[in-house]
Amino acid sequence: MPSQFVADLVARTLKTIMKPRLKPELRFAEIPGRTSVVAVPTRHGTVSCTVYHPASETADTGVYVNLHGGGYVVEHPEQDDPWCRYLAANAGVVVVNVDYSVAPRHRFPVAVEQVFDVVTWAARDGKRVCVGGQSAGGGLAAAAARLALEHDGPGIALQVLQYAPLDLVTHLRDKPSTVDKPLMRPWMSDVFDIAYVPDPATRRDRLVSPAWETNADGLAGIAPALVITCEFDRLRGEGIRYAEALAAVGALAEHHDVPATDHGYNILGFGTRALTERTYQRIAGHVRRATSCTARRG
Repeated sequence: MPSQFVADLVARTLKTIMKPRLKPELRFAEIPGRTSVVAVPTRHGTVSCTVYHPASETADTGVYVNLHGGGYVVEHPEQDDPWCRYLAANAGVVVVNVDYSVAPRHRFPVAVEQVFDVVTWAARDGKRVCVGGQSAGGGLAAAAARLALEHDGPGIALQVLQYAPLDLVTHLRDKPSTVDKPLMRPWMSDVFDIAYVPDPATRRDRLVSPAWETNADGLAGIAPALVITCEFDRLRGEGIRYAEALAAVGALAEHHDVPATDHGYNILGFGTRALTERTYQRIAGHVRRATSCTARRG
């Protein structure tokens, strides 16, 4: 187990060298994007968010708060630009892509509380709001939904957790995969987890590891969830466990396991356009239904 100093040093290095490199076919270049930038006040300072506007926007248009991945240490919200354009165009929602603060400069719970404050801001004036993300962004979305449950609001119409890390207590070496060389390597626990939450005891917090042991108790009333896992992903098991806990309290909208692929398939270059778009269509459908006028009346 490396020291916190070493973990922080590696995390800072990765932050500078890890850049989004999407294959051309995964950029959805044919979908135009109309964006603006807003500064959202939070308890940890102002957070910059890129807002993607649908072709038709009214006062009743729903909002999707999007949280990028990156192990809680890499800050590249622009890697989700194709997804944000796709969702705005196909679900008819305003997408708020959040540039939350990352470790090691800003450790837990800074990003969680920033995201919760952005969701609260997005839900002003009674707007129907969804929150979602992939990888670390999915973990933050789960935490925001839990805080909304415990604080009796804001109301969240849907949480989308795509290949999310939901158990930082268990080391990646103890999370099996059905392939010989899964994308997630054990050293990632030694860097990302330590940089984000240096104290092992704190990794047991329900907002860090919602799928660990009894942390998934007490979920009754939480926002409905779309949980997406990947067949070859080391994080698949914790995603399934959390989906089962959500289902037990009637809060699982759907669990979808993307076949024959691994973590980050839609941004890391090995996914196909067809595979990615099938998942995006599924998510957009859930978001559209959750933010529709019919859902609002319900």
